[in-house]
Amino acid sequence: MATAETIKNQLQQNGSKAPVNKPNTVKSLLDSPVIQNKFKSLLKEKSAGFTSSLLTLVSNDSYLADAQPMTIISGAMQAAQLDLPLEKQFGFAYLVPFNTKENNVWVKKANFILGYRGYIQLAQRSGQYKSINVVTVYEGQLESWNPLTEEIGFVPDKKTSDTVVGYIGYFKLVNGFEKTVYWTKEQIEKHRIENNKSKNPKELSGVWKSHYDAMAQKTVLRNLLSKWGILSIEMQRAILSDEQTIEDVTDTGEPVFKDVTPVDVEVPEQLFDPSEAINDIEVDEVTGEIIE
Repeated sequence: MATAETIKNQLQQNGSKAPVNKPNTVKSLLDSPVIQNKFKSLLKEKSAGFTSSLLTLVSNDSYLADAQPMTIISGAMQAAQLDLPLEKQFGFAYLVPFNTKENNVWVKKANFILGYRGYIQLAQRSGQYKSINVVTVYEGQLESWNPLTEEIGFVPDKKTSDTVVGYIGYFKLVNGFEKTVYWTKEQIEKHRIENNKSKNPKELSGVWKSHYDAMAQKTVLRNLLSKWGILSIEMQRAILSDEQTIEDVTDTGEPVFKDVTPVDVEVPEQLFDPSEAINDIEVDEVTGEIIE
């Protein structure tokens, strides 16, 4: 793990010092040459545009802006590692603030959330998928579903109302293998409640409240790919980091996650290049000093 002295030396060599008695912001952290270089090592010439869009995102979202700055940087780094934009309109990835209780005090931290379009993008990059999709099923559209043979009677033109009854996920590999899954609305709700970390798990909140269908589709697609899909290293990294916050880094450079959401896939331990990890940089929110 990089020590405080190491980080300070790096900053001094680049002609800057950690601010004293001044709380850090996302902008001040991004101005640090140490963090700038980590983004540049991942994004090359796209680094400036990515960090600029991150600042715009934070400035336009007051709720996110209240999150601990270093968790925002951490989440942005995870998006950068996957080369996915954070603009909400694209739906590839999001930074979502969550309240976490630490030492009987509620603090707000940003979590990296991968959108269902992000999963589709990563699957397309692998070159293994001929087709992949997930759709919302409304009342009247589902005529039949056989979970054993995976034969499904889905008729989009027979929609009778705007009531959602379920979600269908499907992919076909270039080798001909294909898989179809169907989740009822009740199954989605059960999954959401079981994995909800808030004080009132049954209550809709956060991104589930604002983008329920998108999160439900992501849940189906994530389960579909992690169980039956071909997972590139990039996709394994995405599944590992989705909906989690990096809290620390071990001495070997491996990320330590908090609030892990279980997934049905075995993921290799060493997915992150230790040289890309930013969580060996910790900042005192009161003094502004970079600490170990």
